[in-house]
Amino acid sequence: MHLPGRTSSVWIYLLVVLLDCYGEAVSGQLSYSVSEEVNLGTAVGNIAKDLNINVQDLESRMFQIVAGSKRKYFEVNLKTGVLYVNERIDREELCGNEPKCSLTIEAVINNPLKLYRIEIIILDVNDHSPSFLRTSQVINITESTAAGAKFPLHPAHDADVGKNTVNTYKLTQNEHFSLDTHKGETVTVELLLQKVLDREKQSVIRLTLTAIDGGTPAKSGTMVIIINVLDSNDNAPVFSQKLYKASVYENAKIGTSIITLNATDLDADANGQVFYSFSEVGREKQTDLFAIDEKTGTVTNKKNIDFEENNAFEIRVQASDGASSPLTSHAKLLIEVLDVNDNAPEISVTSLLNSVKEDASIGTAIALVSVFDKDGGKNGMMHSTITNNVPFKLESNYKNYYSLVVDGPLDRESASQYNISITATDEGSPPLSSTKVINVHVSDVNDNKPLFTDNIINVYVKENSPVGAIIKTVTAVDADIDQNGQVSYSFLQSNSDSMPFSTMVNINSETGDIVSLQSFNYEELKTFQFKVQATDSGVPPLSSNVTVNVLILDENDNNPTILAPYSEHGSVNSENIPYSAEAGYFVAKIRAVDADSGYNALLSYHLSEPKGNNLFRIGTSTGEIRTKRRMSDNDLKTHPLVVLVSDNGEPSLSATVSIDVVVVESTADIQTQFRHVPIKEESFSDLNLYLLIAIVSVSVIFLLSLISLIAVKCHRTDGSFSRYSAPMITTHPDGSWSYSKSTQQYDVCFSSDTLKSDVVVFPAPFPPVDAELISINGGDTFTRTQTLPNKEKVRARCH
Repeated sequence: MHLPGRTSSVWIYLLVVLLDCYGEAVSGQLSYSVSEEVNLGTAVGNIAKDLNINVQDLESRMFQIVAGSKRKYFEVNLKTGVLYVNERIDREELCGNEPKCSLTIEAVINNPLKLYRIEIIILDVNDHSPSFLRTSQVINITESTAAGAKFPLHPAHDADVGKNTVNTYKLTQNEHFSLDTHKGETVTVELLLQKVLDREKQSVIRLTLTAIDGGTPAKSGTMVIIINVLDSNDNAPVFSQKLYKASVYENAKIGTSIITLNATDLDADANGQVFYSFSEVGREKQTDLFAIDEKTGTVTNKKNIDFEENNAFEIRVQASDGASSPLTSHAKLLIEVLDVNDNAPEISVTSLLNSVKEDASIGTAIALVSVFDKDGGKNGMMHSTITNNVPFKLESNYKNYYSLVVDGPLDRESASQYNISITATDEGSPPLSSTKVINVHVSDVNDNKPLFTDNIINVYVKENSPVGAIIKTVTAVDADIDQNGQVSYSFLQSNSDSMPFSTMVNINSETGDIVSLQSFNYEELKTFQFKVQATDSGVPPLSSNVTVNVLILDENDNNPTILAPYSEHGSVNSENIPYSAEAGYFVAKIRAVDADSGYNALLSYHLSEPKGNNLFRIGTSTGEIRTKRRMSDNDLKTHPLVVLVSDNGEPSLSATVSIDVVVVESTADIQTQFRHVPIKEESFSDLNLYLLIAIVSVSVIFLLSLISLIAVKCHRTDGSFSRYSAPMITTHPDGSWSYSKSTQQYDVCFSSDTLKSDVVVFPAPFPPVDAELISINGGDTFTRTQTLPNKEKVRARCH
């Protein structure tokens, strides 16, 4: 107990023993001593100085007390490095009567890992007084007992140890008795008869026995001794031995015979009968485990005997005769308890880390493991192993102290926790073992970058889609968790980006939704590309990219456009044909284009008015208007035709053009195949003349170049044009001509109108996309328009 006002004293002894430890960890042992009952906060020693550790490193390297008793009696001040008392220490509570009392704790420091075993010896202080189990003891002595006889006395008990326990005994002054003291592990005392008693003078003698300890100041306790002087009884029972020794296995069956004592009395009849019993002198609770037959002297166990609680017993036995004032004699019985392997090892685990990082290096300690077996000798010798296949191992630190360390790579994404089975087995026969399962959690580190499912994402967006629509949601998956797996999205800017895509699309950083910022027009922009970056929130952050191709899908939002010479609004379109025209006579060719693509730009031509007209027909794909039969006298002289040009979109869009076909009597009346051009009132200027000359010159040069090219190819060696068939120039009835080979055909058309020329070039084998239409009109402008391909060879007509 704590004694207020008592000066606290601390004795510190330092013993440093460096032990070899596996891996990088180095284990050391420190030994300190501290008195029990010192005030809380009392310094035990400067552990940083004694271990040669820089005080500034204690906190950063996470120095901590990690193992020891269930109560944390000691703690370390990380600012000063001082080990101090954290809880009240009572040596008697911790160790009882053990002569040496110590507490063992373990400390650990990281970076690099070092383990220290610290033994703290608890020094006893004289805080208990000697005491007797009984306040008095009665002894019967016959007056015939000779001087020199000894009678055992109850010993005094002191919870303290060492010099603070019972040291001496004193007896009150008298003429008959003195004390005979024996000092060994404990101090025992006997009453020595120095002068023969005389019952007639004094039948009862009262004495006081005082037990004094060796503490400073000394403490004491007393007991009254009452001596009854009896009439003479010739003989007392005599034991065959003064000291009996026996052994018994722990856990022996109750009632097992341990030893039989023997005492004899030379008297006859009742005075010669011997009765056995345990002496009241020195009788403790341990004697409750045994029983003695008062007639036979056989000692048996009446309770279970445990070696781990007591491995030996010292019992005083006595033999008494049957006289009315019985005489007794005493002997000692020593019972040794033999150990059996009845205790399995006990495993205790102290965690160093709540969880281990998945990038922890091999050798990182995560827990301290201590193994204890209550059995002794070979039964208490143990070995410990990890029984399952895990990336951890046990490293021995000191005797039965181990470190549980990492022994292989960890990956939280593969295994987020491990159940480690540690089995300790003793060397008894049969061996006993125990198993403890340690659950180790693996904490996440940012070792996985976000991953997209595809390297390239194609997004199809319809033109004219509303602004703000989500065109695509990109998703990246990060195998990490918590902050390391939290992904944000952004555009990856590049200096090489030719288009400011940030004005066209935006991305939600949390959801990955890509939102359009404008409505797209296929005819202006068919595709654009950008990169999306997914970045996690780890430290340092990891990221990955994905390329997003946005493909604008064409919508049928453009009507077909009629090309010249029938495209001028408000103009009168008319064509003349001779009355003698045969069936199939070429009347006109309607040309139209559609700014859309694909089926939306696939045009078809139809005659919509008059419905009952059976004189003309139009090619649905070519737009050529031809006669179906010869003229008759019943036919009208003027035939108004309405040509409907429709695309293949959904819904279909169309355009119309009106043409008046006039039947004339002779070809001389036919002025142009296209239409009548209004004659301007201005005179034919020099500028128009120069323009006409330039057009004719360019046409002639083109024709000459084309003929020269054909001539050169025709005169090459066989090997140079073996891949081609012979070229062919074809003249058509409508005045146009074409140049063709086996793999391609070019149709060149010129109008007979000197004020307007049209050149149309169709490269037939061009990849299956839109063919090209080149138009040079009278305004000296150049128009290049894509048209749809035809499976047949494309032929352009000139008129």
